[in-house]
Amino acid sequence: MDLIERAEQKKKKEGEKGGSLVERAAAKTGTAKGVGVGIGDPSARREARPDPSSLNPSAPTEQADARFRGIGQPGAPRKEPLADAAPTTKPEAKETAFEKAMAKGIGQPKQGGGLAPAVEARQPTEGAPDRAADSGIGKAGKDASRRKPEEIDLVALREAGYITPDMPPNLMSEEFRIIKRTILLNAFSKGDKQIPNGNVILVTSSNPGEGKTFCAINLALSIATEQDVTVLLVDADFSKPEVLNRLGVSGGRGLMDVVADDDIDLASCLIRTSIPNLVLLPAGRQHNLTTELLASERMEKMAREIGSRYRDRIVIFDSPPVLASSAASVLALYMGQTVFVIEAEKTTEPQIKESLSMISACENINLILNKTRYSGSNKKFASYYGYGGR
Repeated sequence: MDLIERAEQKKKKEGEKGGSLVERAAAKTGTAKGVGVGIGDPSARREARPDPSSLNPSAPTEQADARFRGIGQPGAPRKEPLADAAPTTKPEAKETAFEKAMAKGIGQPKQGGGLAPAVEARQPTEGAPDRAADSGIGKAGKDASRRKPEEIDLVALREAGYITPDMPPNLMSEEFRIIKRTILLNAFSKGDKQIPNGNVILVTSSNPGEGKTFCAINLALSIATEQDVTVLLVDADFSKPEVLNRLGVSGGRGLMDVVADDDIDLASCLIRTSIPNLVLLPAGRQHNLTTELLASERMEKMAREIGSRYRDRIVIFDSPPVLASSAASVLALYMGQTVFVIEAEKTTEPQIKESLSMISACENINLILNKTRYSGSNKKFASYYGYGGR
């Protein structure tokens, strides 16, 4: 063999040993040497290999999509909702206070201009006056029915010698039952026996200290226990008002303030009490023209109105003594009945006659003999009920 042939064989062997691993692998598999399979070549097929982080490495994994689809990418497919899933409902929006007001018509234009009121005023029943507004006299005033009732201490009242709705029957309570029955029959009589302003009653006496205020309060308390009658007790003794003090009630504006001032409403001066069916009217401030104001047309109108407004109401005026003040004779002009209190063994006959003549404008006068000391064996009520009377 010549030198040229041996040189070519040696060159051929050196070429086989000096090739790279890729070239030698390609020579064994028959792949062309010019086409190299590099890392990251997009045209190369990737061999499916088991995932070592998977719980089941032998399980085949799906081929990932070659294209990357990010959030919001236009080409990304949308996930369709499941057919069995219930459609999502949007919660209803709560109705606002403005929408409720509009639905009721509040704030809407009304006929004739202006806006519709927030709450419609309740229309009074025909023939039934509103008890909240006791009198239309005056231009303004707080409704007496909205005020908290004044608490009356019944225990203290009973210890002071007055009758109370919760006390058992005794001599005095039975005597006032007899007195009030005649007055109630006259007040609510009908037909030919009807008395004008019969439910407006004056309680007075000849002199101070005869017990007129004591009798006026007990008469009002006794009538207040009636089932179908209400009582308005008016303290009309303007010089020495005692009704509210004896009942333990704080006073305020009263009858004289209403008569003297046109802007004060009578209903704003009424005082409700914890005793059912009993309402009080204070005397009010003292005035140097008391008699003249009581004789005015305004007082006449007010007395007529409070007597005729409610058919089931008894109005009791505790007036000054007849011989001590001229106000009693003026008040008698508006009264349908008078209860005249006489102190036993003290008031003289001339005083009684003079007093009765001064209040003769009231034709129906009833007499009460107070502070009697008679203790005969014919005491009916105390012996029957077993209670001692006063």
